[in-house]
Amino acid sequence: MRTIVFVLFTLFIFLNGQSQGLLTEKNNFTHQDTLRGSITPEREWWDLTYYHLDVEVKPDAKFISGKNTIQYKVLKPHQVMQIDLQPPLQITKVLQDGEELQIRHDGNAHFVTLINQQKIGTVNSIDVFYEGQPTEAKRAPWDGGFSWKKDHNGKDFIATSCQGLGASVWWPNKDHMYDEVDSMLISITNPKGLTNVSNGRLRKLIDNGDTVTSHWFVSNPINNYGVNINIGDYANFSEVYKGEKGDLDMNYYVLKDNLEKAKAHFKDAPKMMEAFEYWFGPYPFYEDSFKLVEVPYLGMEHQSSVTYGNQYKEGYLGRDLSGTGWGLKFDFIIIHEAGHEWFANNITNKDIADMWIHEGFTSYSENLFLDYYYGKEASADYVIGTRKNIQNDKPLIGYYDVNNEGSSDMYYKGENLIHTLRQLVEDDQKWRQILRGLSSTFYHQTVTTKQIEDYLSEQTGIDLTAFFNQYLRTIKIPTLEYRIKKGKLKYRWINTVENFDMPIQVEINGKSEWLFPKMKWQSKKVASEDFIIDRDFYVNAKKI
Repeated sequence: MRTIVFVLFTLFIFLNGQSQGLLTEKNNFTHQDTLRGSITPEREWWDLTYYHLDVEVKPDAKFISGKNTIQYKVLKPHQVMQIDLQPPLQITKVLQDGEELQIRHDGNAHFVTLINQQKIGTVNSIDVFYEGQPTEAKRAPWDGGFSWKKDHNGKDFIATSCQGLGASVWWPNKDHMYDEVDSMLISITNPKGLTNVSNGRLRKLIDNGDTVTSHWFVSNPINNYGVNINIGDYANFSEVYKGEKGDLDMNYYVLKDNLEKAKAHFKDAPKMMEAFEYWFGPYPFYEDSFKLVEVPYLGMEHQSSVTYGNQYKEGYLGRDLSGTGWGLKFDFIIIHEAGHEWFANNITNKDIADMWIHEGFTSYSENLFLDYYYGKEASADYVIGTRKNIQNDKPLIGYYDVNNEGSSDMYYKGENLIHTLRQLVEDDQKWRQILRGLSSTFYHQTVTTKQIEDYLSEQTGIDLTAFFNQYLRTIKIPTLEYRIKKGKLKYRWINTVENFDMPIQVEINGKSEWLFPKMKWQSKKVASEDFIIDRDFYVNAKKI
């Protein structure tokens, strides 16, 4: 959302059952889901090292053609390689060392038989040629594909977005999150008079006569869905941010008519960078710069090429998703999508079932942006305000190995479970170091939920097994059941998983103190019946 959940839009998608990508409701899985979502034998034997994606975009025909050179290192002997590309696009041929290879097509998966013996440790490459009219996104970014639009002047305004549905909706690749390519060259040819902006840094621009080719180089590992094309009548302005690792180039590409508006509105970008470097550590892609690129849809976390379509409004298209007023203090898309540079692009889930890692921490980053500029109470107001959007329809973790996301609650419930965890740490400087440690410990890595759980348990010094089982793997909200009678408070946890014993802060007779509830009744003497649970804990209360 990487990818944004807007509550009304989410409900629309679920009720109509039309989403093709992110947030798709699905319980029955197919052979194709397994081919897409698992580390198949035809994937596991080779490690991605480099892509050169070379594509021509023809807007009038909504047609693309080109090739992807896929360089890889052999991990163990095997002769068949799985390449993913979704119809109606077609692979026309695959070459290795000038020889055409045999291909067996199985839906979205294409199995290429290699002629040369694949020896362990060698680095080889294949060229995958393809063409066609790619899937057109109907409701980007909630579904995937190309957005073929026009700007107000009638000029082509084109962009790609593909989280969930997958990058193979528009280019051939190893379409699984576990293996990120080490570096990448993106060469895009488009009609002259339009500018393409992709990930990384622009190496060169070639005038071909009627067309122009831009070559963008990404020097850091990048996930497939983070790769993008953005073509429009762009104007560019830039600034240099003095960051933790030195000078960071921050570039902005907007439609020419919006240039002056963007220069004023995009001041949220360096503010974002300052706050997030404080909380999460250095921006993870200094070598590739940071860009905001205007697109004809809401926005997406494309690595070093974050896309923007929030209409130059504060909040989410002018609305505050928390209902507190604090959500109108910043441009939601700039803050949320840029937050994904740390959580989604730097730290990436190995399996899309663990997407809560992307969306929970990034939604929480909105809260920390407010904390940095407006204080702890403002940030608490905001994150607590989002609880009304939690549906508790299904667990945050999806089904593994079938390309399945968990509940859309990964946003609001995700940020609230993290906010609750902050309370258990009881030390904001320690909490900050834990968050910064996530970025450094898992720098440019793909991870599992277990790795994140183990890290947080170790760094907090708390066994968080039951905590995460409760909030990630069930739809139950822990409920503190209590009664006060004749000067005695009795309390216990109900609606919880086995061994759930999270401590909680309460206010009794105006004084804050900790309780340590278990699943069995406990009691203590109290001088008053005034009893309030600290609002920072995402729990329910039941007085009996």
